[in-house]
Amino acid sequence: MPERPMRADARRNYERILAAAAAAIAQDGAEASLEEIARRAGVGSATLHRHFPSRQALLEAVFRDKVETLCAEAGELAAGPDAGGSLAVWLRAVVTHAASNRGLAASLLRGSLQGDPALGATCHALITSAGARLLARAGEAGAVRADVTIADLLTLVNAIALATEQEPDGAAQADRLLDLALNGVRPRPTP
Repeated sequence: MPERPMRADARRNYERILAAAAAAIAQDGAEASLEEIARRAGVGSATLHRHFPSRQALLEAVFRDKVETLCAEAGELAAGPDAGGSLAVWLRAVVTHAASNRGLAASLLRGSLQGDPALGATCHALITSAGARLLARAGEAGAVRADVTIADLLTLVNAIALATEQEPDGAAQADRLLDLALNGVRPRPTP
């Protein structure tokens, strides 16, 4: 039997809980208090648990929502005129995404036996596919070296996010490191 669509008020509560959870995770990490998340969302604990019966279910929904947002942004950027610039803008969004997860991926891996074991692979495939389209456009425009792969770029972005997530000026430091990495993937001038 197909799932019934949510009532408008239930949909609003669901979205407020997701937004509050994402903010709490960015601030306090994946172990953020569920009661604090409910309070920030302006709902009771019972409402939070009606939508998300476990911490794992909430974490999975937050992660999936963030990934879908990144992929939608990649789609919008792919229509832009500056292929290299579009790739750089998207990679900055990926750095921000990775840095704001603060333990979310590790927590999802620990809880994968209770939740959706395919979530990580599915989300990774979605991000890789979205980034590969942007990289292909940038490659066709001559904005990146031919030997650069999306796996290379995502590895760099994740390393930058991990290296800077605990720093007081982490966002600025991540931006600077990403600039250095992007300069390294641009084509070298021929002598």
